[in-house]
Amino acid sequence: MIAIDQVDDEGMETRLLEQFVAVAAEGSVTRAAERLWAAQSTVSAGIASLERSLGTRLFERGGRRLVLTASGEDLLPHARAVLESLDRMRDLAAVSDAELRGRVRLGIFTSMDVVDLTGVLRGFRQRHPLVSVELMTSPTGTTGLVQDLVAGRLDLAYTGLPTTPSGVVVEPLRVLPFRVFVAADHVLAGRGSVSLADLADESFVDTAHGFGNRMILDAALERLGIRRRVVAEMNDMPAVVRFASAGIGVGVVPDSGVRFDGAVLELEDEVEPLRIGLAMRSAPEPNRATLALARDIVAATH
Repeated sequence: MIAIDQVDDEGMETRLLEQFVAVAAEGSVTRAAERLWAAQSTVSAGIASLERSLGTRLFERGGRRLVLTASGEDLLPHARAVLESLDRMRDLAAVSDAELRGRVRLGIFTSMDVVDLTGVLRGFRQRHPLVSVELMTSPTGTTGLVQDLVAGRLDLAYTGLPTTPSGVVVEPLRVLPFRVFVAADHVLAGRGSVSLADLADESFVDTAHGFGNRMILDAALERLGIRRRVVAEMNDMPAVVRFASAGIGVGVVPDSGVRFDGAVLELEDEVEPLRIGLAMRSAPEPNRATLALARDIVAATH
């Protein structure tokens, strides 16, 4: 392995590798700095120091993104392996759960409560004060969260995808059936149930593409040969319900139990419910802190 010279202090080698891996994942020094809670100038200087130490360029600009050079591609898996080995060493050195250290990055939905997460995190912090938990969201919903998980930008993530990518395991949390939300004065408000065919000519409010519920409903509409008009796209399901209540359009989304001022109708068609789970990578093996938080989140559903 190529030796990496010490630049500032005893911890610099690890920080340089963390910065290298973060920039490679994000394709941007700015986003990498945000992810690492560091100044942009610090990350830029760190990459430059690492390149000088290794005697090779690691990145080149490709459009708006930084892309790895051939040398960078070769060195990236080794950098990841070093960081994973250090995490594993720290993990094994912890004698008890109270001594667990490190960071757990959890991807969550923007405004939907899957479990009492604040309660879970409060108890987790009391038991594991040396573990830092970082919460992250994605503008593309569950698709973006799972992509970040697979890419190593997250350690745990909520998911509602109909299928699970290879190398990802999912613990079930909640099952939410689809229902129809309309304004109180809507012509269909007095009915107990409707079919998707009944709604074919309606304007819809829905979540954006990439959300698990949107993927499930779009697939059901395609099977039925129904083309709909979506007039508003939201970045969370509670917002869909609020806009449907205001009469902007009908909402056909999983019922998460949020307060609704309009009418809630049963859906007559057989549409698979949204199955929300907690996802993690099967390899490399999650550290003990990640597993401990995962256990607490799953336990909160019972």
